[in-house]
Amino acid sequence: MTTTEAEIIKILAEEGNMRKAAERLFITQPALSQRLQSIEKYWGTQLFIRSQKGLTPTPAGELVIQYAIETLQKKEEVLEKIQSLDSKVHGTLKIACASIVGINWLPKVLKEFVTTYPDVKISLITGWSSEIVRAIYDGEAQVGIVRGQSEWKGKKMHLFRDTMYLVDTEIQRLEEVLTTERPFIQFKSDSNYYQEIQVWWQEHFASSPKRQIIVDQIETCKQMAINGIGYAILPSITLNGGENVNKIALTSGNHDIGLTRDTWLIGYESSFQLRQVAAFVEIVKKHAHSVNET
Repeated sequence: MTTTEAEIIKILAEEGNMRKAAERLFITQPALSQRLQSIEKYWGTQLFIRSQKGLTPTPAGELVIQYAIETLQKKEEVLEKIQSLDSKVHGTLKIACASIVGINWLPKVLKEFVTTYPDVKISLITGWSSEIVRAIYDGEAQVGIVRGQSEWKGKKMHLFRDTMYLVDTEIQRLEEVLTTERPFIQFKSDSNYYQEIQVWWQEHFASSPKRQIIVDQIETCKQMAINGIGYAILPSITLNGGENVNKIALTSGNHDIGLTRDTWLIGYESSFQLRQVAAFVEIVKKHAHSVNET
């Protein structure tokens, strides 16, 4: 199987639809159908079952799909090794990044990176920190940016630390959360973040919030808070200073130490040796230094 044929099988499996796959491959549907028939003839079996719902891989098709994916991955690895011998930065940079960082900090980093290294392709996955670690384990990413206390055993680089704030349009002191009827707006997050907030709350208050609203995204949580619907606990990375809200820094422990959240860059040592990853790390370090200075 050629890498072109492997790409066809991979895209057919991803789309599950001939029309959409043809659009991604920039060929006509009849041409794609003919290519698929040729590939199936090569393997001597049907790889996909067509129906009104789309394409469904046969048991043999599932094996060939996995082979196609592995073939393309191997090609990419070889190309990256060859390109690393050249002085010019090429290849694909595969990043997995915690969503909150991907929204609020990473875009500026990537803007400088793509301007400086236009020949590098970028693959970006976002999600919870636990999903980022899994993406590196599974080989879907070369480096990851995670939040909180990561249990990663490989190379780990601290980027920056941001303060946690209680944000509200009305509340001016922490003690007011005990008497307010305003809801505590929380966003779904990984267990590490949720646990930190729970521990902080139990350290300061003997009872749970009177009212709560749970949303699925941190940006939704922020917008609800700055629009006066209720109060929220947000990290400083999400706040640009232009919000018309009260910000109360959270403290933790007997010594009133500020409650903070750390951001880390993680990955395997072998990944950091890739030229495109090394170039990315240098730009990340510069932007992280700017955050720390601020």
